[in-house]
Amino acid sequence: MPGVGGTTAVRLLIHASGDIPVDTPRVPAREAAEHELSKPMYHENDPNLLQQGLDRLWDWIGELLDTASSAAPGGPLGLIALMLLVVGLVAALWWRLGTPSRPVRSADALFDDSPRSATEHRRAAEAHAAAQRWNEAVQERMRAVVRSLEERALLDPRPGRTADEAAAEAGRPLPAHAARLHAAAREFDDVTYGGRTADQQAYLAVRALDLDLETAKPVLTTAARGAAE
Repeated sequence: MPGVGGTTAVRLLIHASGDIPVDTPRVPAREAAEHELSKPMYHENDPNLLQQGLDRLWDWIGELLDTASSAAPGGPLGLIALMLLVVGLVAALWWRLGTPSRPVRSADALFDDSPRSATEHRRAAEAHAAAQRWNEAVQERMRAVVRSLEERALLDPRPGRTADEAAAEAGRPLPAHAARLHAAAREFDDVTYGGRTADQQAYLAVRALDLDLETAKPVLTTAARGAAE
């Protein structure tokens, strides 16, 4: 026990051989006591560094919560209610706004390295839909949309194009469908990169867009009219 060690050190400093009192200066006496108490035998049951750090962390968190609860209306219950309100607001904003916009990267390309026709993408989409694999069905149907526009020369074939870029480019000759194109691209991004899960309704929306675009007539731009004349 530390108390025993401290007593031993003091006795060593006060008494010499033969129990004759010795006048020992204060600083050497303190150093001798510290040296005695630093021996491993007095620290066998001390917590390790990790435990000490965790204890200090929990003490700090406890003090922080005590301070916050004393400042919050209603005390601890008011603090809990406030925290639940904040969590609910964050969840509501995330659900309402969707996945935060991400910088365009080459990994976000719409197509892989094995190009297929629009018909092939549609067949793949229908097969996934029949198996209720809605994420894959949405992805393949969006690829069918873009590949069909490329095959009709409404979009220039370009490797590495993203769904957002395809929607923006296709919306210029097809302004009546621009909003639905952007919505389909966003759905593609959400299920491909945002960790969202699509459903049948999401797939049917992209499928309907694909069918409508097959008969949609492009609007000629000023430059295109000039070239045609």
